[in-house]
Amino acid sequence: MSKPMLIAKTATDTEFYLLPRMANRHGLIAGATGTGKTVTLQRMAESLSENGVPVFLADVKGDLAGISQQGTEQPKIRERLQLLHLTGQGFREFPAAFWDIFGKSGHPVRATVSDMGPLLMGRLLNLNEVQTGVLTLIFKIADDNGYLLLDLKDLRAMVQFAGDNAAEFTTAYGNISKASVGAIQRGLLELEMQGGEEFFGEPMLDIFDWIRPHTDGRGMINILAADQLINRPKVYATFLLWLLAELFERLPEVGDLEKPKLVFFFDEAHLLFEDVPTALLDKIEQVVRLVRSKGVGVFFVTQNPRDIPDKVLAQLGNRVQHALRAFTPQEQKAVKLMAQTFRVNPGFRIEDVITQLAVGEALVSFLDEKGTPGMVERAYVCPPQSRIGTITSEERQRILQNSIHYGRYETMVDRESAFEALKKRTEQQMAAAQPDKGPQEQKKPTRGPGRPRDSFGQVLAKSTLRSIGSSLGRSLIRGVLGVLLGGKK
Repeated sequence: MSKPMLIAKTATDTEFYLLPRMANRHGLIAGATGTGKTVTLQRMAESLSENGVPVFLADVKGDLAGISQQGTEQPKIRERLQLLHLTGQGFREFPAAFWDIFGKSGHPVRATVSDMGPLLMGRLLNLNEVQTGVLTLIFKIADDNGYLLLDLKDLRAMVQFAGDNAAEFTTAYGNISKASVGAIQRGLLELEMQGGEEFFGEPMLDIFDWIRPHTDGRGMINILAADQLINRPKVYATFLLWLLAELFERLPEVGDLEKPKLVFFFDEAHLLFEDVPTALLDKIEQVVRLVRSKGVGVFFVTQNPRDIPDKVLAQLGNRVQHALRAFTPQEQKAVKLMAQTFRVNPGFRIEDVITQLAVGEALVSFLDEKGTPGMVERAYVCPPQSRIGTITSEERQRILQNSIHYGRYETMVDRESAFEALKKRTEQQMAAAQPDKGPQEQKKPTRGPGRPRDSFGQVLAKSTLRSIGSSLGRSLIRGVLGVLLGGKK
């Protein structure tokens, strides 16, 4: 049986509970840097876990990993416990699983190119609308011909093939311009240099691995190591959006549950909406609106609520607003606009209080049993039971090696896909196109106006060989430069 989750409390013992059956109505944790957002997120994740609800969160600063270790009564925590009269609170660790796109600080998280889809791949490759349209055509050509796009070398070979044979596809699929093909290839090269080859491939993450409870009945807290990933903000935002889309697409409709199947915390949420194309923004709004019916709650964590589009912000019923800074006229205007999104409390002016909140103090408004936003109140966030801060590499490795997922994702699998299929077809086409000739004839190929036009199969063969050759060449160059510059080969 799920129970209300105590998140915040006043010094006069007024308590604020997040109701499990309302946790899939989404929420917002906002506030300036250093005001206590991370501790609020940690307290919520612990409370959900105790209710048997799995959690996903991105550890952007590396200090959320402490949730896997038992906390201690430090001076500031003791002071907060005394202030809020929380005499019965103990300290404990919580079941956690670590994940990492780069496979260094957690189980590898991978996606296939096909599963990512042309819209998200277009954002990763920094393509405009026209170029993304061409990429969509290339995905369609691959699908129609049975070529699996699993990793970046598959996509690179397919783009090269489609570009070199654009005239053959124009009637059936539309125009494939050389300029768009060049932009896609440049984007792929840049993505590779950022480590993209490591997180495209198989085995792909099985999203149901995040929904399994711990053996003691508590929900698993799945922590994505993002301290390095956040340096590539577009990759970070796009990959988290893909994870959210996976939940939306794969989970069945369940309606309103007693408690969510999973709660997804999207930290640094402003990155999701920066320079986002209209088509993708529409998809994001749709996913956030409809994923609730799949039993998934989404909490956006950001510095300022205005970072989030109004259509998305309107769907976030549970809110914890930490202090905001308002030094400029623009910031002051943002504070006033944000204050209007809360249910008014006649006891104080929200726009005045929000700039005066202390660290760990917040304006709190949760949905009640009828789904109505509660009147906003000023309260202190209750301290977590687990460790606040980082963990040692030894502690992390111990958790990884004892994980039920250990060994399942660590080794990348490279099965036959578009790259291998095109290579095999190339060899067959080249063999069929070259009849047996004597040594002298092989040295003097036919040239000039009388030479017959290459067949479609021959064009395909040459195109694929160029793609394969250039791919191998780039790999060798990177290896040599890595040695010369003192990097890892």
